[in-house]
Amino acid sequence: MPKFIKKRSKKRGLPPGTLVHIGEKSAEKVKITVIDYDEKEFQEKEVGKIEECFPFKDTPTVTWINIDGVHETEIIEKIGKHFNVHPLILEDIVNTGQRPKMEDFEKYIFIVLKMLYYDEHESEIKIEQVSVILGNNFVISFQEKIGDVFDSIRERIRKGKGRVRKTGADYLAYSLLDAVVDGYFTILEKIGEKIESLEDIVVAEPTPESLSTIHNLKREMIFLRKSVWPLREVVNSLTRAESVLIKKSTAVYLRDVYDHTIQVIDTVETYRDMLSGLHDTYLSSISNRMNEIMKVLTIFAAIFIPLTFIAGVYGMNFHYMPELNWQWGYFGALAIMVGIGVSLVIYFKKKGWL
Repeated sequence: MPKFIKKRSKKRGLPPGTLVHIGEKSAEKVKITVIDYDEKEFQEKEVGKIEECFPFKDTPTVTWINIDGVHETEIIEKIGKHFNVHPLILEDIVNTGQRPKMEDFEKYIFIVLKMLYYDEHESEIKIEQVSVILGNNFVISFQEKIGDVFDSIRERIRKGKGRVRKTGADYLAYSLLDAVVDGYFTILEKIGEKIESLEDIVVAEPTPESLSTIHNLKREMIFLRKSVWPLREVVNSLTRAESVLIKKSTAVYLRDVYDHTIQVIDTVETYRDMLSGLHDTYLSSISNRMNEIMKVLTIFAAIFIPLTFIAGVYGMNFHYMPELNWQWGYFGALAIMVGIGVSLVIYFKKKGWL
C-alpha cells in the first residue's frame, strides 16, 4: 500500500520547515536539467551542480529547471534559498505524500499534483508527485524519479512548435498541468478496456480471479479519485487567481484544463459505479450457478429416493416376504424402478425443471 500510506512519522517532533524526505527511497543520482528559451533562441543542458542553475534566475528569457529526485534534501535547500522559496514549501516538496494543492506567494505560485502512468509489466497504476514553482520568468519542477509525461513539451520547445516559445513561464506551467491531466485519460482508457473485458467474463464464467480483479480495480479507482478531485480545486484556483504571474491569455487555457479535469472525474465516477455493478453481477452469477447445481442434485435425489426405498425394502432379508421366492421377482423390481425413474424424468420435463 505504498501509494496510499506514507510514513510521516519521520517528522515527528521536528520543527516546521525541516527537510525530511518522505517517500520511496531511491538510489538514483539526482538529475538536473535546464531549458532556457525565448522566441528566437534555445538552449538545453544537464548540469552537475544545482549552483549552475542560479544565473538563470534573473535572465529575461524563460527558464525551466527540472529536478528528478527529491531525496537529496541539500539540493532542495540550496535552490530554495537562492530563489527565496519559503521553508514550508520546501518541506512539502520533499514530502511525497502531499495532497494536490496550489498556494500563491505573490512572487511565485506553488503547485503540487500527482502524475500517473500505467506500468504494463506489473499491470498497475504508478504514482509520482510533481511539485511546480512558477515565477516571473522561470518554472522549477520537482519529480521523485527520472521519467515523466513532459517529453512532448520538451520537443515543442526544441522545435519551436506551438505557442510555448512565444509565451511566458505561465504558459509553460499550464503545459505541464495539461500533460499530467492528459495522462489521466490514458490511464482511464486502460481501465475501461479492463472493465469491458471483465464484464464478459463475470457474466459468462465468473471465477475467484475475476473477483480479485474487480477488487483491485475498485482500489485503483479510489486511488484515482483521491488524486483527481483535489486537482480540480487546484486548476479552478489558478483560473480565478488574481496574480500578475498568470496572464489573461493563459487563463483561457487553464479553463480548458479545468474542463478536462471534470471529464476525468465524471469518468472515474462512472467506472466506480460500473465496478460496483460488476461486483453485484459476480455475486448474482455465482448464486445462479449454485442454484443450477443444487437444482440438478435435487432432481437426481428426487429420482433415486423412491428407487432407494424399493431397494431398501427388498434388502431387509426377512424370510417371509411377498415374491421373495418368485423367479421373476428381481426383474420385476428392476422394471418398477426403471418405470418410476422414467416417469419422474418425464414429469420434471413437463414442469420445465430439466
